[in-house]
Amino acid sequence: MINGAHAIIYSVNADADRAFLKDVLGLRHVDVGGGWLIFSLPPSEVAVHPWERNDRHELFFLVKDVDAFITTMGSRKVHCGPIQEEQWGRLTQVTLPGGGKIGVYQPRHAAPPARRAVAAKAVGRRATKPRARPKTRRR
Repeated sequence: MINGAHAIIYSVNADADRAFLKDVLGLRHVDVGGGWLIFSLPPSEVAVHPWERNDRHELFFLVKDVDAFITTMGSRKVHCGPIQEEQWGRLTQVTLPGGGKIGVYQPRHAAPPARRAVAAKAVGRRATKPRARPKTRRR
């Protein structure tokens, strides 16, 4: 049924924010024409929270280690906000060149099954060594 999601970041400086996603965060992308870049995201999750009104949405990037993320961003001259310790994770914010902020957090909550399966596959791929070819005797 659902095979993905498409998130939109609205920005007063879309070109600068696209460059940030491409050059600083290293997200893979495709140019669909006229400089409109669509970025690939790693496996994702969605949650529904109670709120006073509809049509409010937020985007957070997930990381395995928020401290390492902040260190990496610092080496790229990108400022991150202070870490907020929440029950559900460790949260920081990155300010995009266009002025918008995106939350980045290290989850403390359980991952949905699909994200766990993809993460386990990725770990398994990295952990396995290529099989050695059997040696054949020359005649």
